[in-house]
Amino acid sequence: MRLSASAASDDQPRSGVRLAELVAAFSLATDLGLGQPMEHALRSWLIASRLAGRMGLGAEARQDLYYVVTLAWAGCVADTPEVAHWFGDDIAYRRDSFGVDRAGLPMMAYSLRRVGAGSPLVHRLRLGLTLAASGGGAIARGFLSHCISTARMAERLGLGVAVAEQLRQVFTRWDGKGVPEGIAGEQIAPTVQLFHLADSVEVLHRTRGVDAAVDLAKAWRGTQFAPSVADAFCDAAQEVLAGLDGVTDWNTVIAREPGLQAQLTDPDLDTALEAIADFTDLRSPSRTGHSRGVANLSARAAALSGLPQADVATLRRAGFVHDLGMHGLPATILEKPGPLVPSEWERMRMRSYYTERMLARPPALSRIGAIAALANERLDGSGYHRGLSGVAIPATGRILAAADAFRAMREPRPYRDAMTERATVTGLRAEVRAGRLAADAVDAVLAAAGQRSSVRPTGPGGLTAREIEVLILIARGASTKQVAGTLGITPRTAGTHIERIYSKIGASTRSTATLFALQHGLLDTLEPLNLSGEFRTTPTVTGA
Repeated sequence: MRLSASAASDDQPRSGVRLAELVAAFSLATDLGLGQPMEHALRSWLIASRLAGRMGLGAEARQDLYYVVTLAWAGCVADTPEVAHWFGDDIAYRRDSFGVDRAGLPMMAYSLRRVGAGSPLVHRLRLGLTLAASGGGAIARGFLSHCISTARMAERLGLGVAVAEQLRQVFTRWDGKGVPEGIAGEQIAPTVQLFHLADSVEVLHRTRGVDAAVDLAKAWRGTQFAPSVADAFCDAAQEVLAGLDGVTDWNTVIAREPGLQAQLTDPDLDTALEAIADFTDLRSPSRTGHSRGVANLSARAAALSGLPQADVATLRRAGFVHDLGMHGLPATILEKPGPLVPSEWERMRMRSYYTERMLARPPALSRIGAIAALANERLDGSGYHRGLSGVAIPATGRILAAADAFRAMREPRPYRDAMTERATVTGLRAEVRAGRLAADAVDAVLAAAGQRSSVRPTGPGGLTAREIEVLILIARGASTKQVAGTLGITPRTAGTHIERIYSKIGASTRSTATLFALQHGLLDTLEPLNLSGEFRTTPTVTGA
């Protein structure tokens, strides 16, 4: 693994996230884009890693192997529009292609059976004739686009040229009939040779058992698969495939690999999440730049609202990945020009669940994921996926929802044009009146977006950023002395802040102040008192 210079610097604060853990989370998204159960790529890596051990792969190559296997399918987002044009449901097309020889007549026959799926017969025939006349050129171009995009992803993650070059070979074949042309046999990197077999046999083993996986390895030996890799697998298939379903914590498995322990710095985590955001938005041309825009708008709005810097940074990161679950939605839903039917709408609602599930581990990512999954919640309980309402939605979630709605309105969609600034403001105000979006969150988002407004650049009740910090502390049970110690101010200054807070929000006791904090979703920002009785805040994260 070859991380960027900042990841190797001792001067930068650590994020608490290993690059390998973040890539594992992203691989869950690409699994859904393949129509496979989450953890397909991770199980494939374990298969490849076990084979690598038997074949004597070196330490550095074993490090690269992890990223080759888990990122190999990242580029599928790049060819989604093209795949959808030819075959309709892009996820179904990829799902059913496992076990199909991806070259020559078998691939062409498979593609012709799927061409224009879901379209009228005349359209399907026209597409089929065009595809056949091109000799499958469109499929090859899609493979090449995929490889280039995957290599670019590796570069943006700081993995270096070597890993990127290996990922450019994802669609090569041992017999030279893959993409790019002219690469065959021992020209294919050992990591990619292992990926080719592990990726396919994982699916066959999971769906049809060990014998089916071995039969595939034998059938594709010397064509798709390297003979040495196929032979090593067939000689020890039972051992190599043993216990795959018993792995419940992949981060623990990753922790056992010495070469996968590099932890991202805060700036590198921001860069990596931004890359994931950009790749996620590639699934839908009309959403290009959406996640990046939501992230930056949310952060500006949170700062205007007076939220602590740590929350501003975490909210920005959540904005980058709030649509990660969109990888599980086919283009036929994302690009549908008309209203969704109930079954399609249910799949749409699942994207927030998928986002939270993908980011559930480690703790540093789970905090980001918990906020990211709130983008579609609404104050009246009409949102998804949890149907939260009122005080159950924290301030960060309210701001994220408002920022997401603003950006969505300002962007074109297949069923409407982009809304004007005036129409967007009107639409957001209507959501506030209907009780779905929080008024203060919408005010902050509009101000952050440069809209002329009477909104104050402060938090609820006119509280300053420092006063919000104090309110959160006292609502969590901190004494005046503890507030002073935590914020590095004198007890007298802390007391003055408390008096001003009570005056601004009309509170007379700690309990009424706490209720105000709850009502405005401010109590998701701090950890509880530790065993020594000292109050501690979430560490400030830079890079917002």
